[in-house]
Amino acid sequence: MNEIFVTKWKSQVKKGTLTFVVLNVLRENEFYGYEFIEEVKKKTAIDIAEGTFYPLMNRLKKEELVSSKWVEQESGIPRKYYVLTDTGKKTLKQMQIYWEELSTSIKKISK
Repeated sequence: MNEIFVTKWKSQVKKGTLTFVVLNVLRENEFYGYEFIEEVKKKTAIDIAEGTFYPLMNRLKKEELVSSKWVEQESGIPRKYYVLTDTGKKTLKQMQIYWEELSTSIKKISK
């Protein structure tokens, strides 16, 4: 088995699906950075580094799929919360349809 190839392939699959994962998690609730990273890890066993998360969130904000707001805390520094926009919700629905079609196709050939 070519472990190096498989490791690289897994990384590319993860990278390619991370936006889909992020939008799906945000569909349920708004989260601040660290809380979001922990939620993804809990629900998917995917570990997202902060160095991956924040640039991705900035890109999604530019695409108007996600918005953010600062929330003051009773103790400590303010937290930036991320939420799915209406455009993000519509985009996610399109992505979910495609994901289902792709998943069905892959299942047909991988048996």
